[in-house]
Order: sequence, then structure tokens, then C-alpha cells
Amino acid sequence: MTEITLTQPDDMHLHLRDGEELAAVVHASARQFARAVIMPNLTPPVTTVDLALAYHRRIKDCLGGKSDFDPLMTIYLTDETAPEEINSLAESEHVYAVKYYPAGATTYSGAGVKSLENVFPVLEKMAELDVPLLIHGEVVDEDVDIFDREPVFIDTILIPLIQRFPGMRIVLEHITTKQAVDVVKDGPETLAATITAHHLLYNRNHMFKGGLRPHYYCMPVLKRERSRLALVEAAVSGHTRFFLGTDSAPHPVTRKESDCGCAGVFSAPVALEAYAEVFDQQGELDLLEQFTSFNGADFYGLPRNRGKVTIRKMDWKVPGTLAFPGGEIVPLMAGQTCRWKLIENE
Repeated sequence: MTEITLTQPDDMHLHLRDGEELAAVVHASARQFARAVIMPNLTPPVTTVDLALAYHRRIKDCLGGKSDFDPLMTIYLTDETAPEEINSLAESEHVYAVKYYPAGATTYSGAGVKSLENVFPVLEKMAELDVPLLIHGEVVDEDVDIFDREPVFIDTILIPLIQRFPGMRIVLEHITTKQAVDVVKDGPETLAATITAHHLLYNRNHMFKGGLRPHYYCMPVLKRERSRLALVEAAVSGHTRFFLGTDSAPHPVTRKESDCGCAGVFSAPVALEAYAEVFDQQGELDLLEQFTSFNGADFYGLPRNRGKVTIRKMDWKVPGTLAFPGGEIVPLMAGQTCRWKLIENE
């Protein structure tokens, strides 16, 4: 197969930042995705429906009315979130979910939840109103090895959470381990997971190949090869509760290449092509559309998109850097040859 036309996909996990950075990156997603679930970890965080709606307007303003790209907004769960806020969310036209960051788990997560017991009333309201909970699934206990944070979270927090709120829809974001794959496969129909392109393409060795490689650093960190292979198997399996979520997270070179580099991979410019490469390598291109365009929409209860995109098998070199406010940014697959290309305006 040298060309494939897909129902326009959705990105079910996307960071767009704000201000000049938002304006610099939003078009990279809008050119290929019809919709995206927008993460709320700005500074300060997007903690209310009103703040989410204001952020939605800023995103649409950056697109200048020239795009049908639909931002699906979320709010940031904190210890102070009130159950009444969930009532407002359920009535909103543009806000779809609540994001749970354990405090300190990743970039701009300092305002996150310190203990789930603090937000049980909010979770009860979410279950009642069928509002999805999106989870960064890692513990932040310093006694837990960084490569074990996801499995420990699954055992100590996720499974008890599912048992306490059995009807609540949960998305375990950017999974990285076989344990996460298994818990979704064996879990209830209300549990799903997003998988990033970079966790499908790379393992933890890439962070240290020939020296420290900060542009492969993300949270959760890349894992062993056996975990990468488990993710690939899940993505191409046709299982309906695994779907595309890039976790594209832009940081300028100066914030990545520093003595305390930020976690995040900027995958938006090459996202769909990177996923296509993985499915092609596995001989499963016929299942790409289900993973990119159907599973996420179905889980969220959204209509499937009506637009189409075409990708063609052709070699092209991903730029080493791209322009970004205050300097440059390094995209996923920088300087590498990608074997699929999104065809635009042909």
C-alpha cells in the first residue's frame, strides 16, 4: 500500500500552551486533526469552565476562522475543585473532561491533586453526570523508581479508583508499560488509554544513545523495549479502547537543553505520519483508521468525523529545528527520514 485515505483523525491528548507559543504550534495539529482534547496545565492552570472557555476562544482566535479544528476543552482537577463545577462542565458546549495530575508528576503539575480522597465528592459528581476523568497515571513517591511509577499507580490508585467509581469513564493517558496495556484489556468498558507516537517508536535507550538526548525526555519516561513492543501490539490490535493521543508538548530548545530540562516531546508536526510508520512496520495499515479516527470518538461519545485526510508512502526528512518564540524547537524525528507524508492541497 503506497497511499491511504482516512477519516480525519482526532488527537485525544494535546498540549498547545498559550500566547505566542500557542500561535506557533496550533496549526501543526489543525492541519491533520479535526479535534483535539486540550490539556489544561497552563500557568496558571485552567481550573474552571470559565477559564476553559476563555482558553477555547484564544485557540480559535489563533486559527483566525480559517480552520474547522475543534478544541475539546478540559479543566484541571485540584484539591479545591467544587462538585458544582462539574455541573457547569456537563452543561458546557466546549468542555468535555477533567484532567487529574498527581501533584508534581510532570510539567506544570504543581497544582495537582495531593490525595484522591480530597476530591471524592467531585469524582462522585463526575460519575453521576458521565464526565470522563483523564489520568496522568504515575505516583510521585520519591521511594518509587521512576520506571516503576506507572505500574505502582495502577496497583495502588487506578484499580481502587475503578472499584470505588465503577461507572465513571476513565482514560489512562500516554501509557508506557505492559501492565497498563493489560489493565485496559482486562478492565471494564469504561476504561480506555491513549498511546503516543514517541512511546511506540522509541525505548529508553534512545535517551542515552551517544550521550544524553533531552529531546527524547518525556513524562512518563520511555521504558524498556519489551514495554514498547507491548504498546505496539496494543495499538495495532484493533482493540477499541486504545486510541491516538500524541501528548505533543512544545518546549523551546533552551528549556529542553538545560541543567533541568523540561519533559515533553513536540510530535505535532509529524504525528499522523509517525503513527502510519508504526502501523506500516507491523503490516497493519488497514487498522490505522480505527486507532486514529474511530476509537477515541466512540469512547467519548462523539460523532465520527466526516472529513478525510490522505497520507502517501514517500521519504522526506523531518527538519532538525523549527521556529519558535524566543528561539527554536526540536520536533519528533528531527533530522530523521519519515516514510509517510500527509498530502495537503493537492
